[in-house]
Amino acid sequence: MKRIWLFVIFAFFFTLPVPVLAEQAPEEVLKAVVKIRAIIPKEAHTAATLGVERVGCGVVIDSKGLILTTGYLILESEAIEVTGPEGKGVQASFVGYDHETGFGVLRTHTPLNVEPLKLGQSSKITEGDPVIAAGYGGMDEAVGARVVARQEFVGSWEYILENAIYTSPPIAEFGGAALIGPDGRLLGIGSLFVQIPIPGLGSLPCNVFIPIDLLPPILGDLVAAGRPKKPARPWLGISAEAAHSRVFVTRVTPGGPAEDAGIQTDDLILKVNGKAVEGLADFYRKVWALGNAGVGVTLSFLKGTEIRDITVQSGDRYQFHQQPRKKTIQGPVDATSKFSSEGS
Repeated sequence: MKRIWLFVIFAFFFTLPVPVLAEQAPEEVLKAVVKIRAIIPKEAHTAATLGVERVGCGVVIDSKGLILTTGYLILESEAIEVTGPEGKGVQASFVGYDHETGFGVLRTHTPLNVEPLKLGQSSKITEGDPVIAAGYGGMDEAVGARVVARQEFVGSWEYILENAIYTSPPIAEFGGAALIGPDGRLLGIGSLFVQIPIPGLGSLPCNVFIPIDLLPPILGDLVAAGRPKKPARPWLGISAEAAHSRVFVTRVTPGGPAEDAGIQTDDLILKVNGKAVEGLADFYRKVWALGNAGVGVTLSFLKGTEIRDITVQSGDRYQFHQQPRKKTIQGPVDATSKFSSEGS
């Protein structure tokens, strides 16, 4: 029944007067969504929070094997394997990662025999628009969905995604999944599973997609240099949550700037350089407004009943997450594995 319903949705899309749709059948469009398996060394900084084996999806975006995914799948990877529509795994290499958007890019050592998915314009989709959320596996892993919100997403790991795309119903294989519009083009890359409050109804389960419009300005830098060439934002190395506009430290990255400065879990952040903090997004923006990575950030904390000022010498997250020496994955890819992000 699900397969028939998806054919109906694609058939409707394909009746639209857009030339690209007439050139490809639904199954051909979905072949560009591939499976990614990344191996991370146990000593990597992100191994404890994201795991040493990460499995998710990616989207082929050029004819030379360039694949777009969500960066946490491949961050600090020492080996990557990609499985295409024919079920055969090929080796791939990390190309680049953008901490600000969350995009990650890799390239297969040999090009895959699939038609790349063309980039669309995410700025044109609004709440209520129909979309297809697709993981690896063709029609069986594609879901007809609706855009339920275009709004800011604030992550606990010093991350803000402007104008994120929220869709429902959610899919299980959200990490690196493709968001496909009515014109058959790529609108976003899957990042997270969340629940957003709906007044009078409770919480609605959703997937968060990174808008594809954020990619073109940085893609050239990611391919050429592995990161955007603009100066990095100041990074503290903490995870935080907000309650009643107050910001609490929930985790301190081992070896990061905050740990070096003596910040601890459960500290309550009151001010940044003397300016009061009002919520998590406001906290991040006040830190980023101070300058580039390396700038000193003075934080006022409530530790127990005592208010203290601590200056953190911010760091460059790109330098902290240096890519390890490359290895080759041994053994087959487990095509049934699922990757679930606890945080990035």
